Amino acid sequence: MTGPGREALRHRHGDADNETRLFQAMVLTGVFMVVEVIGGIYAGSLALLADAGHMLIDTAALLLAWLGFRVGRRSPDSRRSYGYHRFQILAAFVNGVTLLFVVGWIVFEAIGRLFEPVEILPAPMLIVAALGLAVNVLALYLLRAGNGENLNVRSAALHVTGDLLGSVAAILAAVIILGTGWTPIDPLLSVVVAMLILRSAWVIVGQAAHILLEGTPDWLDIDQLRGHLQRTVPAIEDIHHVHVWSLTSERPLLTMHANIRDDADHDQVLRRIKEALARDYGIDHATVEVEKGVCADEAPEGS
Repeated sequence: MTGPGREALRHRHGDADNETRLFQAMVLTGVFMVVEVIGGIYAGSLALLADAGHMLIDTAALLLAWLGFRVGRRSPDSRRSYGYHRFQILAAFVNGVTLLFVVGWIVFEAIGRLFEPVEILPAPMLIVAALGLAVNVLALYLLRAGNGENLNVRSAALHVTGDLLGSVAAILAAVIILGTGWTPIDPLLSVVVAMLILRSAWVIVGQAAHILLEGTPDWLDIDQLRGHLQRTVPAIEDIHHVHVWSLTSERPLLTMHANIRDDADHDQVLRRIKEALARDYGIDHATVEVEKGVCADEAPEGS
């Protein structure tokens, strides 16, 4: 899977731009969240209040994602030799989990509203929802224009997408209530929005957990990597003890043992292996143990 490896390498240098876009989206979302809370209480709309609650979570999520990039810039030290890049993944994981809780809260409140309807003022609801849609479209544009492969940015963009869908649902509910007076549409559309964001939130949580558990990147087939390296560097006789994981979705790491022919040049083989890993897989941080004969980890004790 050399293509995805090169793609990961290409997306590695946009953290500063992502950080700026996250900050701008955070300010937009936080300011309008206050407006939407006031409008939701005044209009009596669960769709607006659900969206405002989601925007509150989103503001915190965008702050956490922004801090992920800020903290990630810190230099490695004796306690964290890889640096702080993994904080981005922690931020993405927390953001995904909070989305799952938001979905649960919206569904719970919607069920309550279906059994105990409240008065809704559709005109103010429509105005606030339309303004919210504009704000969410702008915030989502800022995030989508950044690095779409970065899991931290994707989790933040998912929060904003949920807000955007919530604004659309509130607009539809307000229009239907204005035309028919049927208020149950408000909680029903809130549940529809919750279900739309549920699957994406689950995917984000799963991907972040996979990285935190140091799973092999999804785009990489270790058996294919072994074969590719042996074809690229004919002096290799065997590749074993291969471990590949990620600091972030764009920073793969690798350790491996390569058994080479007795007449092969150690330094030349090592250089060619590292060149192939960087060029074809985007892995430029690799620890490779080059061996001749029996692997030191497998040799009988005392031999």
